[in-house]
Amino acid sequence: MKIVIAGAGEVGSHLAKMLSNESNDITVIDSSHERLEALRAHSDVITVEGNPSAIHILHEADVATADLFIAVSPSVSQDVNIVSAMLAKKMGCKKATARVNNEEYLSYENKYLFTEMGIDLLFYPEKIAAGEIVELLKRSASADSLDFARGKLQVAVFKLEDESPMIGMNMVEFSKVAAEEGLKFRVVAISRGDTTIIPKFDTKFKYHDLVFIISKREGMEMLMKYLGKRNIEVDKVMILGGSPIGEMVAKQLSKQIETVKLIEIDKDRCVELSEALPNNVMVVNGDGRNSDMLLEENIREYDAFVAVTNNSETNILACVAAKSLGVERTIAEVENIEYIKLAESMGVDAVINKKLITAGRIFKFTLSSKVRFIKYMSGTNAEVLEYIVAPDTKITKRPLKDMGFPADAIIGGIIRGNESFIAVGDTMIQAYDRVAVFALPQAVKEVDKFFK
Repeated sequence: MKIVIAGAGEVGSHLAKMLSNESNDITVIDSSHERLEALRAHSDVITVEGNPSAIHILHEADVATADLFIAVSPSVSQDVNIVSAMLAKKMGCKKATARVNNEEYLSYENKYLFTEMGIDLLFYPEKIAAGEIVELLKRSASADSLDFARGKLQVAVFKLEDESPMIGMNMVEFSKVAAEEGLKFRVVAISRGDTTIIPKFDTKFKYHDLVFIISKREGMEMLMKYLGKRNIEVDKVMILGGSPIGEMVAKQLSKQIETVKLIEIDKDRCVELSEALPNNVMVVNGDGRNSDMLLEENIREYDAFVAVTNNSETNILACVAAKSLGVERTIAEVENIEYIKLAESMGVDAVINKKLITAGRIFKFTLSSKVRFIKYMSGTNAEVLEYIVAPDTKITKRPLKDMGFPADAIIGGIIRGNESFIAVGDTMIQAYDRVAVFALPQAVKEVDKFFK
């Protein structure tokens, strides 16, 4: 696939590295020579220096023959992304997508306007991240979660601590537990250190494993006893950082819970937030990195602490401090991907990363049209995909155990009409089923062939 990426900032560079690993032909446009040099040093991509909204630059990048144009320029104004995506589509590119930073553009009627202008997808990473944080606060026992068909099937990530009865069990033993409970859940992957494992029968669970489990809605509660976990009621949340993510989280939570307090170090930004946010959100000017300040703001009375400043290290350390002061649930925005494991090892309960969120939305466009969505989950390099099964595709021909499905992938669950199933070896997939697949990066293209 020929892909042109406009913008070599953090998001654009991450996409270029990820998509170049998938045997795609990647061209990156950026006006910064330094950013392009840094990208060339680590990725096998073609670079074009110049303004992505200049027509002669788009011609130089050969967008007319491209399959996909991704506009993710890291400029303050995102207008350049909209203009460059529209131009690329008009010049002949098959699909175009653009990053925006304006919620107004994402309303139903306005998205239709952009579709009419040729842009296939608009995405606002900060808004998606805010939504994920709010969801994580609802399911406080897990490190990450994902719903299929409004919760009929759920994928959740759990860290095995001392109190988990699963530690020392192998997959055969846990499968017996699942069978006793009526096959309401299944382990689809384990993240251990820097490795993601698609488990086999003899795979044993170890202390501090991140375990990825797919469950029917009614199975999630009974699953908690085997994990040694419990959900907590979150009624009071403290947010560190008045970033766009912090503002959107505060606004969403203000409609759902009793108390929201947002701490921001910049006085002018505090004034802006006080005017923009509902009256039940308390905005405090102060340095949330200071434990004494957190104590003055009565942090021990709060159920959850969310750190979303523009600095990953600050977010991690603030969450560690909040945890040590007795807060049960901590969530950090960590944009340095190499710091995600560090944050988890230091006790941060959940991690949000805008680059991974964005990558999932974009990667969908490189796969078959039957993929409804794709998501990278916290703590792993693997992907969760949801397919709608077309008639007469390869996946419908035999039971799963006879399918020769890639070893680095697993089908976890199926939604058929109003019913949901946990997939096992004898399962036969039918046309129009919605299928949840967990796959390591090297297996995604092979998995895709079963649904084409």
